[in-house]
Amino acid sequence: MMRTAHLIYFSPTGTTRKIVTSIAHGLGAEHVVRYDLTMPEASFKTVLADGIAVIGAPVYAGRVPELFLQRLPGIASKRVPAVLVALYGNREFEDALVELRDVSVAMGFNVIAAGAFIGEHSYSTSSQPIAAGRPDARDLAAAVKFGRQVAGKIVHQAFVPPKIDGNLPYKERVPIGGIAPETESKACVLCGRCAEVCPSGVVTVSDSVITRADNCIMCCACVKNCEFQARTFRHPRIEERRAMLQKNCSTPKIPAIFL
Repeated sequence: MMRTAHLIYFSPTGTTRKIVTSIAHGLGAEHVVRYDLTMPEASFKTVLADGIAVIGAPVYAGRVPELFLQRLPGIASKRVPAVLVALYGNREFEDALVELRDVSVAMGFNVIAAGAFIGEHSYSTSSQPIAAGRPDARDLAAAVKFGRQVAGKIVHQAFVPPKIDGNLPYKERVPIGGIAPETESKACVLCGRCAEVCPSGVVTVSDSVITRADNCIMCCACVKNCEFQARTFRHPRIEERRAMLQKNCSTPKIPAIFL
């Protein structure tokens, strides 16, 4: 049994968090320590020397989110085994896992396994669903099974890094920022929830809701966490992308495991 599982993740809409938690359950760790790097105030200064790390992030246009990479440097490792997780919205995970592998190795981790799992796409809506409700029960069960497989690998001292799908050099980053979800003033009660869940800290609430679009990462955490459905993302560029994803990415994909 693995004594400690260190969960290091960036999860604006909670899907990555669900998968890394399920993997930790499969590992059978006695203790779980979380390093949640989602919010702007997230700050950790530590060097991990034992246990196993599960490092997870969503996929943004085939890459690891830059905000996650900016918040990782405070965590280092002394060759602690690591499991990598890329959470993508049923399109493709492309180069995210190899990028996450390279970053993790540079931090001192020994990558022994990786998995690409599916989560509801950030742009998914009730009228235009894209992998809606995922990760579902089968996805979580697959994550638990994956954790057990990794635990078996550790028991047998099999620490050889797996071959992971992806390309070098990584695909170019798609520019983000400049557009952001908007607030339907008639539906908004100014509860402040949108500001509380914004990973980039660009939303402020007083007598109105202000969003600084230049630094919005378009994760839609504010949209999915608004119980009054007052936050919407209807920019023409997003509407076009949403329609394309629904048309071309509706067939449910299954997790890809690299052991």
